[in-house]
Amino acid sequence: MMLVKLGGSVITDKTQYRTFREDVLSRLVGEIVSAGKEVVLIHGAGSFGHVLASEHHIQNGYTDESQIPAAAKVMEDVRDLNLRVMRVLNDGGLPSASLPPSAVATLRSGELDELNVDLFRRYLEVGICPVTFGDVALDSERRFGICSGDHLMERLARELRPERVIFVSDIDGVFTADPSSDPDAMLIEVVDRTILDSLPRTQRCADVTGSIFGKIEKMLRIASWGGDAIVLNGNVPGRLGAALRGEAVRGSRVRGDAI
Repeated sequence: MMLVKLGGSVITDKTQYRTFREDVLSRLVGEIVSAGKEVVLIHGAGSFGHVLASEHHIQNGYTDESQIPAAAKVMEDVRDLNLRVMRVLNDGGLPSASLPPSAVATLRSGELDELNVDLFRRYLEVGICPVTFGDVALDSERRFGICSGDHLMERLARELRPERVIFVSDIDGVFTADPSSDPDAMLIEVVDRTILDSLPRTQRCADVTGSIFGKIEKMLRIASWGGDAIVLNGNVPGRLGAALRGEAVRGSRVRGDAI
């Protein structure tokens, strides 16, 4: 089984509120189907979730009443995105079922506390791809918060122990500096704890779900549980399909800490 995260930066235009890149997702679904692998999918919220969530600081939990309608609107928006994703998946030949975090997960102090992983297993057993996504979820201490795709990737990797974990991004992988502003930035083909500690803390933050360094920390833990973990560019046709088939692709392989 493969665990794949389709980043919000790939399936949406993060610079334009609620802008879905259906053509890109359709191609990626074709690559998944043609690879013939059993998969669990997670997708980011992109421009459907991060704009309002950031504006109202939903990731920090409840602070005042003005956040309530904002949190509800974020949930509406990410479900709109998820419904669009599900249509593309099913129309593209990948029978799929949606498992929203607000229904199957809870947080504690901003971290994923409980997740009904058994539901994911049961859908896999009947040949249906389980799909979840970044969402607002209840928090036992903060009332609510953001259950990010990276939270979900980490828990599902630990519980399901996939053969391979693939993060599909809008860049080729992890770089020595921010490639959007530094022309000398170089791709790091293998990332480990030493490499992470040496990276300059000036690279751009991704969104309300945390900095790039927090994401790499999660990837290191994921890689420690066995299987390959790779970050690749989903805007380049063929890379996701090749990675699913076990072929070498341009990207960053994450090597976890020994545990």
